[in-house]
Amino acid sequence: MKNREIAKILYEMADLLEIKGVEFKPRAYRRAAMNIESLGIDIEELYKRGELEKIPGVGKSIAEKIKEYLETGTIKKWEELKKEIPVDIESLSSIEGLGPKMIKILYEKLGVKNIDDLERVAKQGRIRRLKGFGVKTEKKILESIEFARKKQERFILGYILPEANKILENLKPYTSRISLAGSIRRRKETIGDMDILAVSPNPDLAMDMFVKMESVDKVLARGITKSSVRLNSGIQVDLRIVEEKSFGSALQYFTGSKEHNIELRKIAIKKGYKLNEYGLFEGEKQIAGESEEGVYEALGLQWIPPELRENRGEIEAAMNGKLPKIVEYNEIKGDLHTHTKWSDGANTIEEVVKEAIRRDYKFIAITDHAGNLKVAGGMDEEEIKEQAKEIERVRKKYDEIFILHGVEANITKDGKIDVSNNILKDLDIVIASVHSAFRMDEKEMTARLINAMENEYVNVIGHPTGRIIMKREPIKIDMEKVLDAAKEKNVFMEINAYPERLDLNDVNVKLAVEKGVKISIGTDAHTTGHLQYLELGTAVARRGWAKKEDVINTYDIKELMKILQ
Repeated sequence: MKNREIAKILYEMADLLEIKGVEFKPRAYRRAAMNIESLGIDIEELYKRGELEKIPGVGKSIAEKIKEYLETGTIKKWEELKKEIPVDIESLSSIEGLGPKMIKILYEKLGVKNIDDLERVAKQGRIRRLKGFGVKTEKKILESIEFARKKQERFILGYILPEANKILENLKPYTSRISLAGSIRRRKETIGDMDILAVSPNPDLAMDMFVKMESVDKVLARGITKSSVRLNSGIQVDLRIVEEKSFGSALQYFTGSKEHNIELRKIAIKKGYKLNEYGLFEGEKQIAGESEEGVYEALGLQWIPPELRENRGEIEAAMNGKLPKIVEYNEIKGDLHTHTKWSDGANTIEEVVKEAIRRDYKFIAITDHAGNLKVAGGMDEEEIKEQAKEIERVRKKYDEIFILHGVEANITKDGKIDVSNNILKDLDIVIASVHSAFRMDEKEMTARLINAMENEYVNVIGHPTGRIIMKREPIKIDMEKVLDAAKEKNVFMEINAYPERLDLNDVNVKLAVEKGVKISIGTDAHTTGHLQYLELGTAVARRGWAKKEDVINTYDIKELMKILQ
């Protein structure tokens, strides 16, 4: 799938056009990129069917550029822009706080083209001399560079998972059993590579189809039992073909985690067994291995869902028959955080609702930005009232789904909500989020969140730690104190399911569950395609040991509205 590839180019073109001072076009390119990134279908299929312009935000001009890329591997206009403005947009944009306008100033005034240039001028103290920057900005840039350099070459789960599922779909006709393994099967938020395990009646043919996939950039190794390729997206994919009798033990072994597997091998040794990727053996006799369930059962354990296999107490719980029944993906009944054209979303309320119905949701919350976040099109109080009227009209048209009217409001530095209680009291759901002043110290930031919960109309704290994966570190808070306050005030903590957030993370979800704090899952969708990310949020809930009753998205609408009142 080249969806992510093309979206990345369109985002870069938008930034380059903005640096040039071009108006309107950057917004159009970003909207198209956002929709392509979250497509549930391979963009090449739409191209073959002549349906590129059916993608929201893709008009004739952008469709022609997509066609050009799919046919030639590049876009002439993109190459021209890169020559005109020779700046490494991707690396510089990964630095927290650096947007196109700041990149433009740094390039024009200091000749900054990449992170190395940026680090050099920052260490020389030259950034602070620029108008609108200052010592604090320079220090923040240096800290962000250090953070960027620490991160290894990893890939965000939500952007790689569709590609992984596409590969499975392509290989299924040539295999009798097939599964993802490794960290992608455990649904870790970032992954280093992709592991696939299969049984095949014709291994040679299966491997041939694997290495000849359109998405393959380079074949790294080609064998009968194992082949490795690098995809156009840059990720390495390993395909292993094993015997039927060993599929379960191989799947368990290659799923990991390493720490989980070490503990299982210890249990096997105590029982006089040997456990490896080929099976569970007593002497030379294989006593389990065809299924994962059989391996765990033979070791005296309940089967452990892949998301829990991190050696965080799951083995002891499984040994004692006390493993929790974690929330299932099909138990989630709706999305509690979405945006529309009323703020910075790409779709109308009706379009979002229709997509939710298509996904068989029982409810959907429309929670556009409100208050002083003008960069995200925050609605003022009159606009909120007007939006309520539109939602009522849509409700009458679609009675098969319940539409909640809410807002995502901002938490000010002192912990106030920047929308008046006169407005909040009439809404179905209020999400309160930190969108600014991320660098307060732990004591101040903790007080800020707890103060926000004092507002009787706040239901959910959105993306509670404010982190952006591989780009911005979490805000500093005393999570235990925040969760204690949430429990006391009956405020729910969000798992923001957007791929670059997944916030709360799994560790903090587990802590919340242990403290009896309920979880709300929201995609933070800005296009209808983003609704697919609900699965990612559910995966985080599962990794955090959350049960059905811990996640308010599993409630029926009467229960949900009762706890939101």
